[in-house]
Amino acid sequence: LIRALEMCGLREPEEYETQVAMIADDGSRQIPDVVVHLPGGKDVIIDSKVSLLGYSRYFEAEDDAGREQALKDHINSVRAHIKELGNKSYDNLVGVNTLDYVMLYIPIEGASTLALQNDKGIWGDAYNKNIVLVSPTNLLAILRSVETIWRHERQNKNAEKIAAEAGRLHDHFVLFAQSLEDVGKHLQKAQGA
Repeated sequence: LIRALEMCGLREPEEYETQVAMIADDGSRQIPDVVVHLPGGKDVIIDSKVSLLGYSRYFEAEDDAGREQALKDHINSVRAHIKELGNKSYDNLVGVNTLDYVMLYIPIEGASTLALQNDKGIWGDAYNKNIVLVSPTNLLAILRSVETIWRHERQNKNAEKIAAEAGRLHDHFVLFAQSLEDVGKHLQKAQGA
């Protein structure tokens, strides 16, 4: 997850923070894996603690019954994490202005695909709890979009600074021109005297 953030050009702590201990409105202590900051003061929370033991056992199983049980374990693990994540107060963290959802990052594309293909309701159930399941592919696309938004924000701020500096430079030129006019007037008076 951290590598994906860095690959997309996001900078810590300006654009994201990791493992920050925060207090929710109800007084509970929460430690989201990553808080991605967006321009305008909004934040996206990404959680990546889903267990992949069932997924691993699925490929290590020597028979169909073992694979079937491992698949059930994998799906149950993802569902359990969705339930646990839904019970957390991430949307009520003090100092974090989250969007309406939390991203549940499944770090192996195949693990995400296996769960989604074999439990058609898992995505909808997660979404109903304001949780969006993301895999490496769609996480990278999302993070690239966030980086693009930040890049435009930095360009806009730089343009504002350039405009402010240009305004100050213009003011100095105007004062300089007025000073030269004054010098010219004084030279004319001196010449006339």
